[in-house]
Amino acid sequence: MKQVEALMRCQGADCHPELRTALEHLLSAGGKRIRPTMSILTGRMLGAPHDRLIILAAAVEMLHTATLVHDDLIDGALMRRGSKTLNAQWSPPATVLTGDFIFARSAKLAAETDHLPLMKNFAATLAIIVNGELTQLFSGRGNADREHYNIRIQAKTASLMEMTTRAAAMISPVPDAMIENMRLFGYHLGMAFQIVDDVLDFTGEQNEVGKPVGSDLLQGLITLPALYYMERHAQDPRLQSLVNGKFLLERSIMESLVQDIRKDDAIKLSLAEGREHVKTALQYLSHAPKNDERQALEDLAKFIVNRRT
Repeated sequence: MKQVEALMRCQGADCHPELRTALEHLLSAGGKRIRPTMSILTGRMLGAPHDRLIILAAAVEMLHTATLVHDDLIDGALMRRGSKTLNAQWSPPATVLTGDFIFARSAKLAAETDHLPLMKNFAATLAIIVNGELTQLFSGRGNADREHYNIRIQAKTASLMEMTTRAAAMISPVPDAMIENMRLFGYHLGMAFQIVDDVLDFTGEQNEVGKPVGSDLLQGLITLPALYYMERHAQDPRLQSLVNGKFLLERSIMESLVQDIRKDDAIKLSLAEGREHVKTALQYLSHAPKNDERQALEDLAKFIVNRRT
């Protein structure tokens, strides 16, 4: 991971000083580095070349970082992981261009793997993420459909984790069947990760999750806990208002809904669904060679559904 961090930081070496400062700020803000960890563990488990694996891990995390820059601007978020976001300090044009620069550097790194199918997969994943964000922006608010929710979190989170483990397998000396197993491992882990994120949006503390509790619901986004709550409280006028497009209810009304969802079985049911995804992911992982890296991936999968942030 030290090699990955060093490779990411040097991507700003030949750019504008303000851009170098922004990149350093973003990379120093922390984060769990789950995606590059998944990439390295998968590749080491399957025998991928070390140099290619480091490049891939850096490309994946740079792509993730770029999406966060644009997400924060779209959401109007002023804090992330306890630090000010770029858009809290810079103008929207400067923030957008910084995100664009990081996207470009992530693509450059992906190209340095010299693996054309991987590069195609990388580009396709970026398109899925952007299309998912646009879908959420234009038609996501007030949408209480389970199928729409699953499609949205697949695009938002699972697609990148799916690409991460698939790409690490693609540069390894393994058959296509193993590449597919690792793709599905990453997909289900990504679905679980976002479901837990959506649960933490209700149950976490602001200083832990880095944003106001219930912020998704306050923006009109109906996530899995709210969907489960709605199944048993379909006539709740607060939820009906959301579904009918009235997202700007009084904050006190929305906060009371958040508290009711926190106390409901909806939280337990959502976590159970996340754990089912992890269980499925581990079934696909079971086809991989049994070694220390596989054990670490199993531990990482279990961590995802037990984390607090």
